[in-house]
Amino acid sequence: MTIINIQGHNVNPALVVIDVQNGFVSKDGSYDQLGMDVSHYQRVIPRISQLISLCRSVNIPIFYTQAVREKSGIDLLTNTHKILPKSREERIRTKPICVINTWDADIVDEIKPSPMDHIVIKRRDSAFQDTEISVWLKSIGIDTLAFCGIDTSICVEASLRDAFNNGYDVVLISDATASGNAKHFESTLEVVRDYYGLVMNVEEFGRHLPQRAEQLTGNY
Repeated sequence: MTIINIQGHNVNPALVVIDVQNGFVSKDGSYDQLGMDVSHYQRVIPRISQLISLCRSVNIPIFYTQAVREKSGIDLLTNTHKILPKSREERIRTKPICVINTWDADIVDEIKPSPMDHIVIKRRDSAFQDTEISVWLKSIGIDTLAFCGIDTSICVEASLRDAFNNGYDVVLISDATASGNAKHFESTLEVVRDYYGLVMNVEEFGRHLPQRAEQLTGNY
């Protein structure tokens, strides 16, 4: 357990890294093959890596989410929704993305989980939808979650909102998250600031951590 102080309050935090997977981020991943611009996502990977290193250095638990789909397609959104945005439905029907047990679904090599980290398998946008994360967080007394990863305005925001509504204090790490749409990115940051919690960059977050992590912030 690592207690830190944020705005005068002692909290027991964990880091949640959302969906930094080959299918969304990497060259030749599903998004890249669909012709989507993944450069926005690639640019924040070094910052996510720095953030992970900071948290590991002071034993803050790290939870990675891994969005997956079954090869059979049984868990596709098109099986449960009659009305979907056209762009999302077209992607689903054109190419299966992040099929379980494939390279596409793997978390990118630059931020591979360590044996001490935790992987949350999810099949919907939110890390809290039908997953074990709530049980795991409660078992170690976590009360505050720092979020990073992709996409800021979709899975990151959905997870952060659910965390807040489940009673967790939340922090969004602004330079360790990215959206494919700049307007949506800024909108999420504004919504979080106004309604849910705090927005900090990696350096600002590092200042709240014990001395060992503070020293590491100067090495990046």
